[in-house]
Amino acid sequence: MTEYFSVQLPDDEIRAISSIGLAHLGDAVFELLVRTYLCAHGKATGKGLHRATVELVCAPAQAAAAEKILPMLTEAEQAVFRRGRNANVQSIPKNASRAQYQQATALEALLGWLYLRGEKGRIEELFAAMMEE
Repeated sequence: MTEYFSVQLPDDEIRAISSIGLAHLGDAVFELLVRTYLCAHGKATGKGLHRATVELVCAPAQAAAAEKILPMLTEAEQAVFRRGRNANVQSIPKNASRAQYQQATALEALLGWLYLRGEKGRIEELFAAMMEE
């Protein structure tokens, strides 16, 4: 595989990736989306850009974003979300509860899964719903 920006793996290869692996990838996908959103919408400039990014990608904010999209998820997406939520994480950040961290990990796993399936349109749809105020 050489096209990492337009990756599309078969389902059996994606299933072989751990929930933590999916969340690791999904964390990067979410952060890239947030950074792009902030730059494109002129929400912050200079050093405020980093602060704004951190506020949106922290576990409590991701947990809140996950709550917004739960009703939109398909059965397959719900299964991946549950798998991510049940991942065995070893440490919880100080600024988040265990429940928030589990929701954030679930969201990240879902985004990683969708990315590896090549479902950029679905990621965009869900991200737009997350960013609605």
